[in-house]
Amino acid sequence: MDIRRQKQVMRFTPAMPSERPTDFYGRWAKDDHVLVAELDGRVVGYAGLHLRDGKRRHSAWLGIAVHDEFAGRGAGRLLMQALLDLADNWIGLVRVDLEASASNERGITLYRALGFVEEGRQKKAYFAEGGYEDAVLMARVR
Repeated sequence: MDIRRQKQVMRFTPAMPSERPTDFYGRWAKDDHVLVAELDGRVVGYAGLHLRDGKRRHSAWLGIAVHDEFAGRGAGRLLMQALLDLADNWIGLVRVDLEASASNERGITLYRALGFVEEGRQKKAYFAEGGYEDAVLMARVR
């Protein structure tokens, strides 16, 4: 929960200051694949690949968060690469998508470097720090 409460994580994800551990962690199911990045025994980031069902079983959405102190040091890239390897080589997914806050330039740059392209935007999708922000919808399709 320390990561979920970091200033940048709170700014760029749906995390809420009032969130309880069961609100976030209690929702995972068998088709949720979550990895953590550790440095010297400390969790510095996590990312999840969440499979869809029914007619969308060939796809998943991805979420990621890195502790503010460790942002920009490669943990996010390693987590994303590991999840994309899982998606491609173990699950056989065709599509992985994500949603990013439009001002999350560092994240969007990483997603593009890993093959994600912008598919659209949702206007004023997020309310945080007293203002509205667009969501950038991105996907990597094989």
